[in-house]
Amino acid sequence: MNTARLHQRFLLCAGVDTDTRNIRKDSMFFALKGEKFNGNQFAESALEKGARYAVVDDKKFAKNKENYIVVKNVLQTLQKLAEFHRKYLDIPILAITGSNGKTTTKELVNSVLSRRFKTIATKGNLNNHIGVPLTLLSMDDQTEFGIVEMGANHPHEIEFLCSIANPDHGYITNFGKAHLEGFGSLEGVVKAKTELYKDIQERHKLIFLNIDDEVQKRHENYSHTFTFGEDKNADVSVNYKTGLPNAELNYNKTDFSSQLTGSYNAKNMAAALCIGLYFKVDFNEIQEAIKNYSPDNNRSQVIEAGSNTIIMDAYNANPTSMHAALENFSQLKTSKQKIAILGDMFELGSSAATEHQVIANYVQNSDFTETYLLGDNFKNTDTSSNFIFKFKSMESLKEHLNESDFQNCYFLIKGSRGMALERVLDSIKA
Repeated sequence: MNTARLHQRFLLCAGVDTDTRNIRKDSMFFALKGEKFNGNQFAESALEKGARYAVVDDKKFAKNKENYIVVKNVLQTLQKLAEFHRKYLDIPILAITGSNGKTTTKELVNSVLSRRFKTIATKGNLNNHIGVPLTLLSMDDQTEFGIVEMGANHPHEIEFLCSIANPDHGYITNFGKAHLEGFGSLEGVVKAKTELYKDIQERHKLIFLNIDDEVQKRHENYSHTFTFGEDKNADVSVNYKTGLPNAELNYNKTDFSSQLTGSYNAKNMAAALCIGLYFKVDFNEIQEAIKNYSPDNNRSQVIEAGSNTIIMDAYNANPTSMHAALENFSQLKTSKQKIAILGDMFELGSSAATEHQVIANYVQNSDFTETYLLGDNFKNTDTSSNFIFKFKSMESLKEHLNESDFQNCYFLIKGSRGMALERVLDSIKA
């Protein structure tokens, strides 16, 4: 079945599902494969639970011609359908990528643009070769604006995602030491992320630029840009405030506040402001949208626990975001004792030992009351401070925390997702 005919059937459905645990009535089920599962085996179950069609790539699982659609490759079919649907919709698509802050920025931008448009944005961080197609296929005739987050850990992934989404607008949050195992170096990260800007330029579309960023500034001479930053020549010139519990900025003599911790998030706010102004969202609506956005899922959350305050930023970490979080924590003006709980950073390849030692050196020279380091990489760092404690297992860390009586403390909790540092919350006694 060609993509056009498949799309006609898709339009009769209630959307796309890939997990039989969450089948919607009249959806189109795509039998994706993974390392440990074969979606073809669940096609019949999907139909029994209410799906209208099941797309499979193994004929032996197709029970009839009415409800089963047999293709050569289910994943490729999903991607081609998403590309076709994106062209069918013919709406503005904004693509966002970057090493750090792309999900927060995406949520802020969605909060702002939804004040004027009916928007659909990437849910959570479904930003890969499966997530991007699913995001596009979640848009319908009522959607006026699409916001697509794009993630990558190897070269050419952003290029491929752009071929599916065909974005009209693009923004890169920053370039940091993330996924070095796949990119090889910071230069590799820059080359991979700027695949988005290359795609935008080749199709003569618009780029949003943070011109305080020297790498992004290289694209300033491109004819279709809209810029922001503390640079006075920016289209949206802002001033960032530091040393505050939550991120804040000033634009046009107006303060913009947020519920986001970390001064580094002020740049994400500025991006949302810039994009909102470009698309003519009401100024006061932009201010309210940014102020009312509440982070969740362990991203830049501030949690009050009795006399203690906790910065929960444990959704993910890499050397760049870890340093930014620690620097912000150092600058916070508070009378409380500062305690950092840090977990290993993943996917750093041969750079892992060096990057973890750099972080250990930073906390050793900080004014933190105590620092707890968790994981194999941090365990192997060289430290001489009596106020740095290293743990190889979560159990040993929690045992130590349970024996402590924390009062009037300010905590920073930061680590890669695989460390699941949110597990320490119950052990921090108020």
